[in-house]
Amino acid sequence: MASPVEYEPIIGLEVHVQLSTLSKAFCGAKAAFGGAPNSYIDPYTLGLPGALPVLNHRAVEFALRMGLACQCDIALRSELSRKHYFYPDSPKGYQISQFDKPICENGHVEFVLRGEKKRVGLQRIHIEEDAGKNLHLPGGRTSLVDFNRAGVPLIEVVSLPEIRSAEEAAEYLRALRQLVRFLGISDGNMEEGSLRCDANVSIRPRGQTTLGQRTELKNINSFKYVQHAIEHEILRQIDVVQSNSKVVMETRGWDAAHGTSRSQRKKEQAHDYRYMPDPDLPPLHIDPLWLDSIRAALPATPMQRRDRYIDRLGLSPYDASVLTAERELCDFFDAALVASGVSTDSESVSEAQCSRAKLCANWLSSELLGLLNKESRDITASPVSAESLGELVRYISDDIISGKQGKEVFSRMYESRETPTDIIERLGLRQITDEAVITAACRKVVADPALAKQIEKYKQNPKLLGFFVGKALAETQGKAKPDLLSTIMQRVLSEK
Repeated sequence: MASPVEYEPIIGLEVHVQLSTLSKAFCGAKAAFGGAPNSYIDPYTLGLPGALPVLNHRAVEFALRMGLACQCDIALRSELSRKHYFYPDSPKGYQISQFDKPICENGHVEFVLRGEKKRVGLQRIHIEEDAGKNLHLPGGRTSLVDFNRAGVPLIEVVSLPEIRSAEEAAEYLRALRQLVRFLGISDGNMEEGSLRCDANVSIRPRGQTTLGQRTELKNINSFKYVQHAIEHEILRQIDVVQSNSKVVMETRGWDAAHGTSRSQRKKEQAHDYRYMPDPDLPPLHIDPLWLDSIRAALPATPMQRRDRYIDRLGLSPYDASVLTAERELCDFFDAALVASGVSTDSESVSEAQCSRAKLCANWLSSELLGLLNKESRDITASPVSAESLGELVRYISDDIISGKQGKEVFSRMYESRETPTDIIERLGLRQITDEAVITAACRKVVADPALAKQIEKYKQNPKLLGFFVGKALAETQGKAKPDLLSTIMQRVLSEK
């Protein structure tokens, strides 16, 4: 019997992204989460006769943002179609979607897995409306339907079957969520259903080029479950094949509580939905000038920012991944860089600026995020502003205060929201870098008769330098620059 390692998984994901518009895709009803059941409805949502659809302009803009960010081919002319199926959560008996003429095709999503950059191609991104939500009560005899979600605008991001492991699928999904949040088109909250994933999974013997029969895992609601569900499905299909049976094309539901899947229904083909252009919606034409304006306003993607942090600023891949986890954190870091004196627009960054950027990253990721995480706060609730953090880094980098003094200043900044300038001036913390002043302090220490024996011991054991540095530091009330003080003390002692 063949070993599981002799099979190659072929995985493609269909990800539904709920768009953060104020109103629904084809009507003015509110598009929001958490309202009382059936409170965000209107005649169109309920499919009442005579209620006609009007396409949400904002939803189209969000779809274009995603397509441009993924470097898709944008169709200046696309069509909206009716996808027919009969289920209680679809009161019209059909869903408006895009079939053979989607708004975006091709493109890709990039992410990093185990330190290696990966790229998964996209087949398409299209616009559609969401369905309502069924709630099946215990006992199996009663179901309730909430139409609040019905008609909320979605984009469906359909990958090519280029994913080769469950771990890679989960990381791709994380990257997709990160991207839609950076673009400001969705909150990507899987727990609330803003991001839902269907996984198409098949296996084939390694080295074979033809695809095996696939199954679809529906509506998996966390990154962990995506990985677990796909891993389970791969092993299930291997067991089926090794038992001399055939994998059936079907839709399976993932039961997270029991760690298994169950068959739900035979998988539909496109013709089962009887797609047809919606007669109430004309073809969608995109004005090239509007498309150009969207492209010009597009923010840098997480991967673009990560590459810039690594390649131009010299940050480690780990630091870059931490700082690009959320757009708000990225924006905070960029603002702190500017305040610290690092040019973020220049093509070439000096070694000194790279050093300052690394210092800024360390203070943000270690000190500030460390405190915020302890208090379960995110960067938007930080009592230390990006400008203040950058200012602190500039003072340390310019030797105005020492790193040790910086920690004291930072602690006071976090507690009082004062600026580092105010704290430094109030406490008189400016570091002494005047060589003449430091030399005078060192000579005073060495001239002390009480230290004559220690000086003789130092001549035999230079490791005792720290003793004299400490004495001189106290003489300057802790304000002398430590490394400069150490150098000068060595010179003064050598004169004895």
